[in-house]
Amino acid sequence: MDTRAVLLSAPKTLAVTPVTLLAPGPRDLVVRVGHSGISTGTERLFWSGEMPPFPGMGYPLVPGYESEGEVIEAGSETGFCVGERVFVPGANCFGPQGNTPVFGLFGGASEMLVTDAARVTRIDAGMGAEGALLALAATARHALAGFNTALPDLIVGHGVLGRLLARLTLAAGAPPPTVWELNPARRSGATGYDVIDPADDSRRDYKAIYDASGAPDLLNTLIGRMARGGEVVLAGFYTRPLSFAFPPAFMKEARLRIAAEWTPDDLIATRSLIDAGALSLAGLITHRRPADEAPEAYATAFADPDCLKMIVDWKA
Repeated sequence: MDTRAVLLSAPKTLAVTPVTLLAPGPRDLVVRVGHSGISTGTERLFWSGEMPPFPGMGYPLVPGYESEGEVIEAGSETGFCVGERVFVPGANCFGPQGNTPVFGLFGGASEMLVTDAARVTRIDAGMGAEGALLALAATARHALAGFNTALPDLIVGHGVLGRLLARLTLAAGAPPPTVWELNPARRSGATGYDVIDPADDSRRDYKAIYDASGAPDLLNTLIGRMARGGEVVLAGFYTRPLSFAFPPAFMKEARLRIAAEWTPDDLIATRSLIDAGALSLAGLITHRRPADEAPEAYATAFADPDCLKMIVDWKA
């Protein structure tokens, strides 16, 4: 079975092209994708060629781990039914092109996917394109629900991840966090919390600082703004080595924590929050392009500072 997929044949060389899908088994679903999201973190690094060595990495590759779609075929051992709507966090389901293997990292930017049913999460059909945001929301939830965590009183960055961290903090009943954002255009869209220029903030007693910016040179600044015994949570993805001056961190008895990607439990918990109305994904998608315009979509997602989240529409 053939389908169309976004294929990165080399850094900065991207096209929508036919690929072959592997045959599904009794535990597999075949999903017709409605929408897939573009990650401005990991996908940008694969696109630019800057991603450090990563398991399963190679070119050509199908990127993407944010897809929502409809089950059109369900194996006998899946427990799913045709017609159900699901979120798919990528899939490694592509056959070779000639003698060249096609890497599914993360394999979600495709019109059709074959995936183990254990990897997908049921979603409400009414979510539409917002269903593709479940991975980001679950990543934010994972950062907040990790080991010995405190909810943030400062969030750095008001992109999609920063906004979700703020919304989840409010959903947990905590006091509104302060959010730092350097780009004036991104300070809008906040409900129930303040977004400010860090230059306008004199506070130096934050207990839990969550960095959602991915900037590698902020640690000294953030340590200088924390209370004694405070924590900096690195919720972004960092390609360059991180460093900090030891004496200020020593005086503050600073703690550092790294938040990795979501787990299946995070996806389930996040979906429950959305279903209950405690977490909204509204207002996070700013740009959409049909799949045939995927090269332009990726260029916009990575270069346009006004683009919070780009969605590729496979139905258009």
